[in-house]
This record gives sequence, C-alpha cells and structure tokens, in this order.
Amino acid sequence: MFTTRPTLQGTFGMASTTHWLASQSAMAVLEDGGNACDAAVAAGFVLHVVEPHLNGPAGEVPIILAPADGPVRVLCGQGPAPAGATVAHYSALGLDLVPGTGPLAAAVPGAFDAWMLLLRDHGTKSLAEVLRYAIGYAEHGHPAVERVGETVETVRELFEREWVSSAGIYLPGGRAVAPGELLRNRPLAATWRRLIAEVEAVSAGREAQIEAARSVWREGFIGEALADFAARPAMDTSGERHAGTLTGDDLAAFAATYEAPATCDWNGWTVAKAGGWSQGPVFLQQLALLPSELPAHGSPEYVHLLIEGCKLAMADREAWYGDAAEVPLGTLLGADYNAARRKLIGERASYELRPGSPDGRTPRLSKQARAVVAGEGGFDPMGTSGSGVGEPTVGRGAVSGGAPSGAASGDLPSDAGGAYPMPSDVVPADPVPGDSVPSDVAPEVGHNGATRGDTCHLDIVDRWGNLVSATPSGGWLQSNPVIPALGFPLGTRLQMAWLEEGLPNSLTPGRRPRTTLTPSLALRDGVPVMAFGTPGGDQQDQWQVHFFLAVALRPAVCGGLDLQGAIDAPNWHNDAFPGSFFPRGMRPGSVTVESRIGAETVDELRRRGHRVTVGGPWSEGRLCAVARDPETGVLSAAANPRGMQGYAVGR
Repeated sequence: MFTTRPTLQGTFGMASTTHWLASQSAMAVLEDGGNACDAAVAAGFVLHVVEPHLNGPAGEVPIILAPADGPVRVLCGQGPAPAGATVAHYSALGLDLVPGTGPLAAAVPGAFDAWMLLLRDHGTKSLAEVLRYAIGYAEHGHPAVERVGETVETVRELFEREWVSSAGIYLPGGRAVAPGELLRNRPLAATWRRLIAEVEAVSAGREAQIEAARSVWREGFIGEALADFAARPAMDTSGERHAGTLTGDDLAAFAATYEAPATCDWNGWTVAKAGGWSQGPVFLQQLALLPSELPAHGSPEYVHLLIEGCKLAMADREAWYGDAAEVPLGTLLGADYNAARRKLIGERASYELRPGSPDGRTPRLSKQARAVVAGEGGFDPMGTSGSGVGEPTVGRGAVSGGAPSGAASGDLPSDAGGAYPMPSDVVPADPVPGDSVPSDVAPEVGHNGATRGDTCHLDIVDRWGNLVSATPSGGWLQSNPVIPALGFPLGTRLQMAWLEEGLPNSLTPGRRPRTTLTPSLALRDGVPVMAFGTPGGDQQDQWQVHFFLAVALRPAVCGGLDLQGAIDAPNWHNDAFPGSFFPRGMRPGSVTVESRIGAETVDELRRRGHRVTVGGPWSEGRLCAVARDPETGVLSAAANPRGMQGYAVGR
C-alpha cells in the first residue's frame, strides 16, 4: 500500500511528535541512554520553544504511560480553577462566558509539575540533561515554521497596543518572524538556566533537584512572577481589561497526580484514556456504540455510522463530563446503555443534541449550550466557512438565552424524546455541491485577540518497553501577555468551564475545567502495544477513533501495525455539538471531510442529510503514533504528513 512515508521500524527506540526538532531531541535522549520518559520530558520542553503558538510552560498536559514494569497510569497535568475563580466573581463582571484570552481564563498551570513527576518517578536523567535541548533552541534560535509568524500576525495589533511584553519576543524589529528565520526566546532560556542553577545549589542528587524545581515553580522566583502577572489587568476577548484570580496560594497548593485510566474493551483491544474530567471517554463511548458487524471500512455507511455515534457521545460529554460532579462512566460505557443508545442511529443525519439518561438521571446542559442549540448563538468553530475563527454565524456565542419553551432551565424537556432539537428556521439549507474549504485556513482575529490556539502531541517507545503518550497545550503565545521575567504567558483553560452553577463542568474553585486534551494508549490482549494522539481540540477524539479503527480493521504490513497507512487515510470531523472554546458555538448537521474521501461518499452523506463541507485533500488530523510488538520487540512509529511539520524518528 502506498503511504506518504514509511512506517518506521527498529528495536532501539522510536519518537513521534508534532515537530521534527522535538522528535529528534527525544531521540537524542534515547541515544544518550535515557528511557522513553526522559525523552518525553525533553521533547515536551522543546515543543514549548518550537511550537509557542500551540503550547507553553504554563499550560497543561495529560500523560498516559505504560511502564515496562508497571500498570498503565494517567498522569494529570491539568491544573484546577483558582480559589477565587467562582461563577459569582465572573458574573459580577458582567460575563456570560469565561473569556477566551487574558488572565481571567488562567487555570493553575499544571504542565510543569506533571513533567517533573514523570522525570522523577520514571526517568533516569537530571533536570539539566533534559532541559538542555529546549535551552539551546530558545537561546540560539530555531528555524520558525510558517504557522508561528502567521499566528503572530493575527494578534499584531493586540501585541503592539496592549500586550507589549509579547511584542518584545514575537515581533522583533516590529515584524513577525518569516518561515525558516531564526526565532529566539532568550528570557525563557534564562529562566531555565536560573532554575537549574538554583536546584543544583540545593543538592547534587537527581530526585532532590527535581523536587527543588517543583518548589521553585510553586513558590520561588517562577511562582512569584506567575502570581504577580496574573494580578495585572490585561485586555481579553470581552473587549475589556481584567485581572486574573490566580494567586501564590493556588500555585503552592497544586501538585500533579496519578490515577487509573478509563478503559474500554473492543475486539481484543483495550483503549486507555484519561477520565471524565477530560473528553477522553468520548473515544471509549464511540467504541462502545459500534455494532458487532461494521460496514466496510471507509465506505459511506461506515463514515455515517461513526459521525452519528460521535454525536451521541459528544452529547453525553456536554451533559455528564466534568470535574465538578460525579461522572457516571460505568453506566456510560456499559453494554445495556450503549445498546439502547445505538438504536438512535438512523439512516439520516441527526440535527439534534441527544444526551442520554444514565441510571435514569435527568441530563442537564448549560444555558449557553441550550441557547446555541436553540439557534440563539453559534459560530464556525474552526474558521472554515469563510467567517473566520470566532466569527458569529447565528447571533453571538456569548449569549444569555434560557431553555426551550416549556422546559426548566438546564433540564431535558419531557416531550423532547431525549433530544434537544434545532428549530426549523435555523436548520442549514441543502449545501451547494462543491462547497469547500482551503486545506489550511489561517486564523482571523479581532482587536481584542480573539484567536484560537491549538495543541501538540508526542509518543515515545524505548527498547525496554516503556510507552508514553502526552498532549501538551495551553499557554500559547496568543493566550496571555508574555511574563517578561520568564519568557512565557499564562494559559486560558478556564474558558472550557461554564459560568452556571450545578453542572458537571461548572467553573468551581479547586476543580479542573473539562479539557479537550486526550492522549491514548492501546493494549492488545492486555499488553500495551500502541501510543497515539493528535492536536485538534474537539476533533481529537474523532480523528483518533478513525485512526484506531483503521489500524484495528485493516491488515498489518511488514509484520507490524500499519501506523502510517492509518494516519494517511482520509479523515473527517463534525461540529454538531457545543464547542469547548470561546465562544462555545456549534454547527448542527455539519461534517467536514478531506476531498480524498471521494465524491461517492460525499454525495451519499449529503443524501442522508449531512451538511458536508469538503476540505483540502490533507486537512484533517495531526496524528502521531508509536507501537511495540511484545512478541518480537520490534518497535514502529509514524507521523502525520499534514502541515509538513510532524515527524517520526527511530532505529
């Protein structure tokens, strides 16, 4: 089978990330005797430097690891809402949604502590050894990818007028960096050099130095700078300047944690994901919804089935996932529940949001989500209809509408038949044949910085059998002003929580906002064999399901899993549910497909009522994957060709 690249195979080590410099840095660590966890930490910090528009040190990272000598675990690097981040506080400011940028959207940064725990508990290298690659690229520069400069241009006006500390790094000489031009971040390099000097002065021991670094982040010069800058008002997507709620006490109280993964068994495979505080179980629900007999892989019937199953899983995400209330995962993944839900999938596309009622409970949606579904607000979530990221298509995303007529706010109306219907006057018209989007749409932005960030991903496997999958994100260069003393900004993950009490994903002090970040690890007959994931926000657990099934349903090649073929396969996504990012809109009935999916499939989906947008041939997904054959010890890896940025390396 022809693929864009070979599936790499070897026996020593493999790394696949969303940027070639991170992949090669991970491989350098493996070559220097480090293991997969050492390599993952090094690659994670390099990604902060070379993909600053996609992640940063004050962002977050969920990690799934399968140590060679232990069980699969989730390492949670998602920080909670600060103590002062209450619904009442934001409502008193006149806000219906948490802003998409600025200090008010900052959760407690979680990524740094998670990386430190991974290094301390499962790595072998010192802090200085894993940070030296990131320091080198930050201090001496790295050739910038095209997207960095494009992203900076979308926020140029904001940087020049409001976020001047960001302009100092990302508009050197008054202009954005050109593709291939060296981009430096000397303040960030200085931060890591000072951190290393301070921890080495504390102890010569590896673990003691890592513990000292965690303390410096929380309460030392880094923690002090984070808390000080969070208290300074800055312009955000509301069009006003607000100070954040993050304090030194919040930083001091946080520690990354380990937990058992959520899992689903399917045809001899077990997929492990982060729990219901993330969107990870959406992947598992989609597997649980599959019938015993599937249509031919890639056929129109197959694509329709997966789109409709995804809609049901995402509806449950809206009603049941979050960290502010118990998530009934046992029932949501149960056979009886999914057998009943499977019957809702018909021959026609659904334009309804249909959360289930696990254990007889009444589902609740936020007023914002219900208003969007009722047609009072909406937007093109990925900027692919020509309106631009965050541009309203039906009203505004930041709306204050209530429940449909006759329903109590937040509760499922008794006559809705389990659905939240779209009114007939806002159901999209039949699409024009040939509707299309460019393959790589650049974000648009307003004067207040309303532009979307994205995410990174990395997967590592070593010769000892350790597997790591991580999805770093947040703390983008366009999320908050750069902190001059540190060289990086705060994150904006609180925008994913609702400003309404009593919901699983309500903004709640000490609780994690529901994240879209969702790395994956798959076991075969109980043995870890594959780590994979992708950037993409709400699309992550759509593209990953399609990739996984392509691996599981198609024949192996060269004696191993066809990772590259599965990554290269035509992909698609839908936005028929409330989005996780400001302004939290949706596009009922929408499906965006790569043109390579074929005219026959597009025509059949449209015949079934899907509102199909045809994207470029290589426009959907940014997957990475590594694998290990437990019988032979052969390792493999592959990376996404889309975007010309992700690469796998290994030997």
